[in-house]
Amino acid sequence: MFLKIHHSPEMGDVVAVCDRELLNTTISHDTMTVTISEAFYGNTPATEAEVRAVLKNAGNANLMGERVVSMAIEMGLCTRAGCVMIGKVPHAQIYQL
Repeated sequence: MFLKIHHSPEMGDVVAVCDRELLNTTISHDTMTVTISEAFYGNTPATEAEVRAVLKNAGNANLMGERVVSMAIEMGLCTRAGCVMIGKVPHAQIYQL
């Protein structure tokens, strides 16, 4: 997986994580097209343990891919029904208010 933390004074930190094979690809479904770029998801590889540790304390997260979304579901951070499928790729956005 790839992990990047965006620091924003207005929104707080946003954790972005994508499955390794999705980085620098474009996926689409109907009229929606999403580019999974290094600019947003970073280019720093992260282990499952590192991702879990960051997600445990994340106020906001943007997750792309089966492995990371399944991990978030397992951790109780989101549900499968709350995810959006873009083609065959699950996408989750998590916000703590």
